[in-house]
Amino acid sequence: MLFKWFNAREAAEVGAALADDFVLQSASGSTPTPQKSAKPGDAQKFLQRFLQRVDRDARPLELNIFKRAKLANSFKWRLLEKGVEHDLVEELTQALVLRLTIRPSGSPPPDKPVAASRRWPSRDAVQALLVQGGERMARGAFEEAVDTFEEALTADPRNVGARNILGVALCRLGRYREAGEQFRQAIGTKDNYPEAHCNLGSLLRAQGQIRESEQPLRRALKLKPTLIEAQTSLGATLYMLGRMSEARSLFERALRAAPRQVDALTNMGQLSALEGRFEEAATWFSRALEIDPKSWLAWVGLSGLHRMTAADDAWLKGAQASADSGLAPLNEASLRYAMAKYHDQIGEFAQAFASVQRAKKLVKTAAADYNGAAKTRFADDLIRVYSHDTLTRVQSGASDSALPVLIVGMPRSGTSLIEQIVASHPLARGAGEVEFWAQQVTRHAVSWLQEPPDTTTRRKLSAGYLHALGSNPTNAARVLDKSLFNFEYLGIVHSVFPNARVIHVQRDPLDTCLSCYFQDFPPALNFTLELSDLAHFYRHYHRLMEHWRRALPPGALLDVPYEALISGQETWTRRILEFLGLPWDERCLNFHRTERNVLTASYWQVRQKMYQSSVGRWRNYQKFIGPLLELRNLQA
Repeated sequence: MLFKWFNAREAAEVGAALADDFVLQSASGSTPTPQKSAKPGDAQKFLQRFLQRVDRDARPLELNIFKRAKLANSFKWRLLEKGVEHDLVEELTQALVLRLTIRPSGSPPPDKPVAASRRWPSRDAVQALLVQGGERMARGAFEEAVDTFEEALTADPRNVGARNILGVALCRLGRYREAGEQFRQAIGTKDNYPEAHCNLGSLLRAQGQIRESEQPLRRALKLKPTLIEAQTSLGATLYMLGRMSEARSLFERALRAAPRQVDALTNMGQLSALEGRFEEAATWFSRALEIDPKSWLAWVGLSGLHRMTAADDAWLKGAQASADSGLAPLNEASLRYAMAKYHDQIGEFAQAFASVQRAKKLVKTAAADYNGAAKTRFADDLIRVYSHDTLTRVQSGASDSALPVLIVGMPRSGTSLIEQIVASHPLARGAGEVEFWAQQVTRHAVSWLQEPPDTTTRRKLSAGYLHALGSNPTNAARVLDKSLFNFEYLGIVHSVFPNARVIHVQRDPLDTCLSCYFQDFPPALNFTLELSDLAHFYRHYHRLMEHWRRALPPGALLDVPYEALISGQETWTRRILEFLGLPWDERCLNFHRTERNVLTASYWQVRQKMYQSSVGRWRNYQKFIGPLLELRNLQA
């Protein structure tokens, strides 16, 4: 999905057509015959006619640097495939590049060999460097391309086009932090440069900074409303934020302008999958693959629509070809995770684990190191400040609302399943991952790790959280928040909402951590990238949950064992509803039939009946997961 700037299919087709036309003219005798030994000077006889064809067919295209290089590269290799003399091919290709690059007033005369034009204006020299860099990117030589773009910027530091494409090249190398700096510098130099805003927003989303990605993408569209790449990228951000109708509108708008736009097609597929329309999603992904057989997002999307079997070997071949095609690291990582899922589900566990390890290596290019010591200090402060004595005292300014229900647990522990079950009740509504408390704690960590929020702050927090939970058109008695890290903030939440309820989902620690390791999480969840870090994070989670059980008053928290829920669905569903003060409703047993948007990696699983195949899954990988085995007897 990142950087549709690279989609140069039309340019490549035009380049090939120019070459075919040249060969056709050669066969008719109007130009030197390709099979003859032709000296470079022979090109002067037909160069003017050739460049007139370039002016007619290629110059009208909106070609960025990469697309110009792609057109020239396609032209060059088609001529060589047809047997045209190498020197003549080089002469023609250089003439083509200069014709597409340099302003007509600065171009060499059309009947003059390229080699004779040595003195270019400095601006044209920089532009030629950019074309050279684009050609290197077209053949996957990204390190060389970076050197070329940096050379261009040395000559012209304020060239925002050069800085933008340098950022794109750095992304292809997995140097995401440097890439973001280049996009920001381009914006700092020229704030009304839409492509840099678009690329920055797309990069932020790929790194897991979903909310932060919206602003630069909106800025890109404000500057250039017809920028299809920004339309599709903003749409992707919006559906990840749960704003489905806005996202769909943007994708439809992009497809009206460009019906073959692969990013828009694949994102429509992702949107349909999240909404539970899996057949429709498959159609969107298939349409995308008809246009671009190596569309990584289409292959990933197809893998999430069903449980895979050995009959999906054609999918594996297609995904493998895409993964091997020179993708940016994060995009390749997503494919490696999907391939691991395939191998896991057909019982090829060694291959599955190898695929995951490859994915982890790729994601690390965009991730900060996990800081276990900082996590430990954070837990120390929470336990000290939010003690049983503190949390059982009446807090002035606290809300009396019983609306919020926090569903907490480790990632991949079953929180989405619990949300789907309860949200199937007519008096409950699922709000997804609200992220309110994580944002507030980040903002106020210094003070809140010294003492609980004061009266004024509690009033503001209660109003803000109820607003964040969204409108309540169904007059729900309970609204569910399953944000990933709310288990860390339960003391703070209780000081503001003493009547809120907490459902804690417990799952076997080894199954939980293995599932986290296999999941395509964004780089921000860096504790999932190493098994030893996963083990540390699980202990951190376990320690805090042990404390909250002691510190929260009776009736505030319900532990739900995942395995017991799977084997005794009705028994535990009744307990959960009773804990929340909701009357029994059969719809909660048929949760898989509930139609609602599910913004989670488990969007397929939560629409299936309960199954036990994931229980004890860690035994398939016992010889690979040494650092996790010490958690075997640790149950949260």
